[in-house]
Amino acid sequence: MTIRAFTPPPGFVDLLLDAVCVVDSDGRFLFASAACERIFGYRPDEMVGTLMIDMVAPEDRGRTLEAARQIMGGDAKPGFENCYLRKDGSRVHILWSARWSAPDQVRIAVAHDITERKRAEAVQKALYAISEAVHTAGDLSALFPHIHRIINTLLPATGLTIALFDPACQQLDFPYHAHGADDESARAAAAHHALCEYVSKTGEPLLLRRTGTERLPDWLSDAAAQVAPCWLGLPLVSGKGVIGALAVMEMADSPCYSERDQELMQFVSAQIATAIERKQLDSELRHMAQHDALTGLPNRTVLHDRLNTSLAHARRNNRGISLLYIDLDRFKSINDLHGHETGDKLLKEVARRINGCLRDADTVARVGGDEFVVLLDGDCEQGDAERVAEKIRAECAGIRIRDLDLVITPSIGIAVYPDNGENAQQLLRYADDAMYRMKKKGRDGR
Repeated sequence: MTIRAFTPPPGFVDLLLDAVCVVDSDGRFLFASAACERIFGYRPDEMVGTLMIDMVAPEDRGRTLEAARQIMGGDAKPGFENCYLRKDGSRVHILWSARWSAPDQVRIAVAHDITERKRAEAVQKALYAISEAVHTAGDLSALFPHIHRIINTLLPATGLTIALFDPACQQLDFPYHAHGADDESARAAAAHHALCEYVSKTGEPLLLRRTGTERLPDWLSDAAAQVAPCWLGLPLVSGKGVIGALAVMEMADSPCYSERDQELMQFVSAQIATAIERKQLDSELRHMAQHDALTGLPNRTVLHDRLNTSLAHARRNNRGISLLYIDLDRFKSINDLHGHETGDKLLKEVARRINGCLRDADTVARVGGDEFVVLLDGDCEQGDAERVAEKIRAECAGIRIRDLDLVITPSIGIAVYPDNGENAQQLLRYADDAMYRMKKKGRDGR
């Protein structure tokens, strides 16, 4: 069998799906095959004479120049990866095979588009990172910056807004907002909020670009004009439905997001919604374990933790703290006479009023049926605790529940560290005993 040699005709290289490029020693394109237009968005004649490095993404320019230097020194590069900016501003990931032709003083390279592969790898990595962040972040506020960093590995997102629906007030809350646009005015913030509300209500993604906002109703057009020209909003959809919205944005001089970016973020936002919901559930379970179900006050466990922490600080800084042990006189009689519903409402109102008598640093806990303990943190002496006790007695003097004027008086026992005890158990016992001594004297200790 005779094998006939084949001589490629002119333009044969343009049949290749991968791009072939020839670059001189200064880094300028001398030749670009037809596939360059599909990969880079530029026609071959637009590329010839331009500097290769100007097309490389800024973050990859340093390592690309170093690789070019090594190739010109004689090292072949069969698998070099970097990122280029296409003519439309979008990014394309390239796998290069390149070598230097010393006689011709040119670099000859073949470019293979690996954008889809890199995107799939990035999405897989992002999903794993989201799952890991749910476990490592202490609460929702700590989770949001993690989410922002993860999104930034998928697409440029200097700005990120996360809005969540609050069932209590039946409106969106905005727990996380990192501003990425040039304008940080109140008007711009209101525009972000309006657009996020629109996305959450419609349950549809919204991509705003410089080309216009024809999809928006007239009443939202002004809001769209206030945000960055590159803005992408996604509904956060979980098994319960739409729980909020997520919006990413870039600076005015950045490439606009594409429909492919929107598709990517739709998929990722579903995982983010699930992560947020899981963290919310964790917070709810933790709150339930640490708080009284009726009044919402910290329970005995939280009180002991905070008391031990306060005692440690007090010992180190040689300062005092005080405990108030409170028991409601006549509560059982009111509960028996008017019913448990009235009794529950009375306890909730008393808890609210006691809390209103305290500073942010202080703690009130429900430790029994009608028993409360107040921890006064900071430099508290006997006189300070007495003044708080008098304030609580005055606040609880008359309470109206379900058209009933209830007479409720609290008996209050006081313990001060270090005079009445060195540890939590001793202080609580002293305050409890003091409260019962008050009861024996008569209602509210008077």
